[in-house]
Amino acid sequence: MTRRTLRLAALLGSTGLIGGAFFAQAAASPLKASPAHDQRHVLLISVDGLHQTDLEWYVAQHPKSTLAQLVHGGAEYTHASTTNPSDSFPGMVAQVTGGGPGTTGVYYDDTWNDKLLPAGTTNCKGAKPGVEIDFTEDLDKNQASIDAGQGLKNLPGSILQMTGAPQKLLNPAKLPVDPQTCKPVYPHSYLQTNTIFEVAKKAGLRTAWSDKHAAYDILNGPSGTGIDDLFTPEINSDALGYAAGDDWTKDNKATEQYDTYKVQAVLNEIDGYNHQRTDRVGTPAIFGMNFQAVSTAEKLPSSDGLQGGYVSKNVPGPLLAKNLDFVDAQLGRLTAELRERHLDRSTTIILSAKHGQSPSDPKALNRIDDGPLLDGLNAAWAKAHPGAGALVAHAVDDDAVLLWLNDHSQAAADFAKNYLLAQSGTGTDIDKAAKPFTHSGLTKVYAGAEAAQFFGVKKGDARVPDVFGVAQYGVVYTGGTGKVAEHGGGHADDLNVPLVISGANVPDQVIDNAPVQTKQIAPTILALLGLDPADLTAVHKEGTQVLPVR
Repeated sequence: MTRRTLRLAALLGSTGLIGGAFFAQAAASPLKASPAHDQRHVLLISVDGLHQTDLEWYVAQHPKSTLAQLVHGGAEYTHASTTNPSDSFPGMVAQVTGGGPGTTGVYYDDTWNDKLLPAGTTNCKGAKPGVEIDFTEDLDKNQASIDAGQGLKNLPGSILQMTGAPQKLLNPAKLPVDPQTCKPVYPHSYLQTNTIFEVAKKAGLRTAWSDKHAAYDILNGPSGTGIDDLFTPEINSDALGYAAGDDWTKDNKATEQYDTYKVQAVLNEIDGYNHQRTDRVGTPAIFGMNFQAVSTAEKLPSSDGLQGGYVSKNVPGPLLAKNLDFVDAQLGRLTAELRERHLDRSTTIILSAKHGQSPSDPKALNRIDDGPLLDGLNAAWAKAHPGAGALVAHAVDDDAVLLWLNDHSQAAADFAKNYLLAQSGTGTDIDKAAKPFTHSGLTKVYAGAEAAQFFGVKKGDARVPDVFGVAQYGVVYTGGTGKVAEHGGGHADDLNVPLVISGANVPDQVIDNAPVQTKQIAPTILALLGLDPADLTAVHKEGTQVLPVR
């Protein structure tokens, strides 16, 4: 592939957009004239769990695939990084806001907030603040149902008839409460910055998105109305046609089936309908979806008679290879429909991932039960501080450690840090054999002021974790043996995701090896639509740049 010098849009802020155009370009690489913004479209695709190495492997193995066509027909950023922590929630939020966790206030889908009140609080005067912020499937009115409690009948045929207003699918009794208003805080209200969907809506453009939980209402932005058509079938509901209690992630074939519902929703939107295909509303300016099948293929030890994960470092096993084929085929359906509807020349496709997963080397896997570690920490604190109660208010440990403490002093954070770094024990590898670990499986721990500084916020921020631990490569915190990979950490396997921009207004066969971040997707989408990326508050605060094409 050739290399060209071309830059998508100027830096924002005081400089603005060069000449009011959304491309600043070298004369040697002219771009085709763009249509008016109301005729442009951006299709954003997140293949959750996909690594840049997976993309490179697949394109090399399948040079005529849809993924290869997207790569060769656009700009590929080979050193793109998602958020740290590399969780689905901050990863997706970054792509539509332009900001990292410290700016958006979104560190994970399950966190803690020191200022909000517990769910169900009705008498807010004198109520004690401090509450778990659980923006997962737990918020659904009915988690067991793929419609999250809407009450649809004759599933799966009516899945696409789910409401496009997921706020109606959330149980307000499970939401944290604002002490000022004494009302529940919905996910969209929790977000501290606006989104590309809100900016587009203000410009009179239509927006749509499909994701895995009703709590992705957060992508609506603080207005609560950024997305015209938000389709959120519940991935952790009981999978139709499978044993009761088994959700769509327990069997990889079920995950593929689940993903096809969202693909059909996007196909309907390409055709100019809403996701239900009941009303003709026009193809959205911004729309897209996330795929889950690659993620479960990386996590599951086996499924459908196929080995999950990797057979060696960065070499997909048979289940993962099958799912890369699946995603490629579904992308082929989407691109074919764009051509069929003559939208290929006005649509830019952005392919990335909310997160990667670790480890991609099966020999490195070390499963550590975090329960005894946290119990031991609380016991050690109680012994050192009789009557003080438990130290840990809330913990999230996938392949990183995030702790929110009841005591926010630097001394308490240092106590937790020192305790964790002093622990050793035995985990299990992929063959369930004993595998020793030291330092609680951590390589680095940020405590108190260090953690706040890491995330770019002031110490005492109501949302920032008191302790953030970076795990040793290969460590997955779990008490079982049902997974061989996880996300949330800060290793290359967690962070280094694909980023490809292909289609309308993008030159082909461009490779950019410079480091970029997935939060740059947000201002880039606005620039592609002829809108001002500086209208994003996170872009203004962090100085997030539009992606270059070189």
